Amino acid sequence: MSTIANKILTDNLKTRTLKNKAFKSLVVALSVITILPIILIIYKLIAKGIKQISFDFILKTPPDTFEAMTALTNGETIPGGIANGITGTLLMVILASVIAIPVGVVTGIYLYENPGKFLANLIRNVSDILQGVPSIVLGLIAYMWIVKPVTNGFSALAGSVSLSIMMLPMIVRSTEETLKMIPQTIKEAALALGVPYYKVIIRVLIPTSFSGLLTGILLGISRVLGETAPLMLTALGSTIINFNVSKPTSAIPLLIWEFYNDPNMVDLIWSSSLLLMAMVLTLNIMSKRIAARTK
Repeated sequence: MSTIANKILTDNLKTRTLKNKAFKSLVVALSVITILPIILIIYKLIAKGIKQISFDFILKTPPDTFEAMTALTNGETIPGGIANGITGTLLMVILASVIAIPVGVVTGIYLYENPGKFLANLIRNVSDILQGVPSIVLGLIAYMWIVKPVTNGFSALAGSVSLSIMMLPMIVRSTEETLKMIPQTIKEAALALGVPYYKVIIRVLIPTSFSGLLTGILLGISRVLGETAPLMLTALGSTIINFNVSKPTSAIPLLIWEFYNDPNMVDLIWSSSLLLMAMVLTLNIMSKRIAARTK
């Protein structure tokens, strides 16, 4: 009987081992299929975009069609760069951050402190809905709020407002969820020492959750870096470097769209996309590192 039992156990063990190996192979194969498109996209961007990357590409403005066509005819690198897009992107993202971060953090703190109130639930639902609204709709909202009544034309300010609206939901929810992970005893200890309520928030809750807040902020910024549709309706674009928030301003996504409409600028599309991908990838890696350190 023991021999038969041992044989049955051995057969079951072999069957389970075979099933485990088959399932592991399936998981690995599906994982490779999932990441393969990303690898191919990155390889394509690097292969086609690296030849245009230089100091001129970062420090100069785009060439006109004739200059690009002449360079292509002579087999040369297209002159110029996307300096106006880089400065415009940084200007609008910084201004959008100035608008969205304080509002988003304060709103997240309110949701954390008032979890069951009607207004808090309403804000939470609106934030979730806002996160799923198409970006072009937010561009239309900024067009109605800023372009017509405030700046009387396309401007970096209008583009920043549309981007800040896109950033808000992520900052709000990340703030609320981060604060929920803080032990309640820390807050109670501060209150027990007689610390005023506002100082508990400023001196205890926010510093304790700083890494989580920063992660949500960086993810929000990385999301809006590549947006094109809202900027087409608000910032419009510019051929020169502009730091006036009341004037039309270019951005890297806008330049990519403009290059796409000109067959002589194809090489600049790949280089601009490569630079934009590098910026987004850097922010995502930073947020992952911060999140890992927080854990």
